[in-house]
Amino acid sequence: MTALLATLRKSRRVSQLELSLRTGVSQRHLSCIETGRSGVGRETLLTLLDGLGASLEERNQALLAAGYAPAHTERSLDDPEMAPVRAALAQLIHANGAAPALVLDGEYNVVMANAGLARLLTLLGLPAEALLAQPLNLLRAVFAPGGLRTLCVDEAWLCNEMWARASREAEHLPRLRTLLDELRPTLAPWAGSETCSLLPVLAFRLRAADGRVLSFFSTLTSFGTPLDITLASLKVEHLFPTDEVTRAALAEVAMG
Repeated sequence: MTALLATLRKSRRVSQLELSLRTGVSQRHLSCIETGRSGVGRETLLTLLDGLGASLEERNQALLAAGYAPAHTERSLDDPEMAPVRAALAQLIHANGAAPALVLDGEYNVVMANAGLARLLTLLGLPAEALLAQPLNLLRAVFAPGGLRTLCVDEAWLCNEMWARASREAEHLPRLRTLLDELRPTLAPWAGSETCSLLPVLAFRLRAADGRVLSFFSTLTSFGTPLDITLASLKVEHLFPTDEVTRAALAEVAMG
């Protein structure tokens, strides 16, 4: 556990002194905890994890390593107890006339999608039904050689924004870090060459199969202060059309 706590602190570029000031745990005691010369109580450990802004998954790992029971559940989205969550997500993405929308888990797996997303995939010349009927990871789909990124008008800029956002999230999600490490060798030469804004709203353009340019901005919604690891990782992304060409194209597909 001591090594894990030190690793968490260093990954956030926080000194022992700064963590001591944040938490009220003396620097000397913190040093003893990290070197294994002193044990750590559950409440003190939770205080230190709070000071580091540890994710729910990291908190559970640290608690287990210290010999304590985990503090947070990790239920599958298909669990019967998650029925209210599934209903809330369905309300968010399946509203009448809804823009393309999808629900992503912490590793960017698509766990829910609406008819609007299927219409968009059709406009892009992709087999929407087949894609959405199988497990789909957004990062793999975008960053694979010849993947969805080739449909982006501003490919380098958009991909750098996506990669930077995922990299920032991966600081708190070990499984996402593993996925990014796997994908990194496949990145195009432009990777990292563009400045990343990390704005909460992302504007981008896609090339439709018929040559039209479709313009969108995306927004992300997450659950506030969740106590379940699965809930903490979920993101709802809506893609809103920003011009009449894009709105008309989506409407045409909807009308059949």
